[in-house]
Amino acid sequence: MNILVVGGTGLIGGHAALWLAQQGHNVSIAARKPASPETPLAKLPLLQGDYLAGDFSVRRLSGFDALVFAAGNDIRHLPPGVDEKAHWQRANVEGVPRFFAVAREAGIGCAIYIGSFYPQAAPQLVAKSDYVRGRLLADEGVRALNTPAFRVCSLNAPFVVGSVPGLVVPGLAAHAAYALGLMPQLPVFAMPGGVNFISTTSLSEAIAGALERGAPGKAYLLGDENLSFQDYFGEYFRAAGRSAPLEVRDAEHPLLPDSALYAGRGASLYYEPAAADVALLNYRREDVRRTLREIVELHQQH
Repeated sequence: MNILVVGGTGLIGGHAALWLAQQGHNVSIAARKPASPETPLAKLPLLQGDYLAGDFSVRRLSGFDALVFAAGNDIRHLPPGVDEKAHWQRANVEGVPRFFAVAREAGIGCAIYIGSFYPQAAPQLVAKSDYVRGRLLADEGVRALNTPAFRVCSLNAPFVVGSVPGLVVPGLAAHAAYALGLMPQLPVFAMPGGVNFISTTSLSEAIAGALERGAPGKAYLLGDENLSFQDYFGEYFRAAGRSAPLEVRDAEHPLLPDSALYAGRGASLYYEPAAADVALLNYRREDVRRTLREIVELHQQH
């Protein structure tokens, strides 16, 4: 297939682009800026532009068989000083379905939206969080565009961890540096609670499965390992050779602040993905701890 990955210079889109290329597909990436020359993503064809600015016309999207959209906005993309509700409305609720509508008009036959797990795993948050509500409405808006000629489904992922050669992922890099003792100014602890995690490898496998076999109009809740934050940070520390259990402290963590925990500090947002969905999409399980160790090893090499 001739596939366009939107958000293809980031962690999720970048890993998916390289994974799909390895499977023999012709892959192009779309992003606001070119990929760093230090990553193999720089070797893939680039459509430079911003989906929110309307840079991708029907003409530019014509010729692709499939689309993977990994550019939805989350807390990392929130500009300082803006109204959050208005931003999520513009970036996710309105911007994402509008882009998919152009893709449909361009004749793309299959489209995958990478969304957030919160609306499915914790639907009670929809009424409490403008971000979670925005993610739900973006997902519903995209899937409403499904037709026999435009097969659309969503893959709603939990916290994603992983690496792409040559790509610096600031948050995960900071977590590894923290465990390696490179941030001595920060207190060492974990906050209470936990969440589901998935690796980029598992997610990329699910994307490949959805492109081939995803049910039209379906929202898939992805997931792999349920980890407490003590275990999550602890796995980095163990990989760094520091095996003592981390203290659990009911305080805002300097590297995973309360603003990023939409379920609230102390909440344990655990679940098990549907076995039938895992089998259909054919993605691996129990890959998170291995991936966290790999992240630390990569940072030790640098």
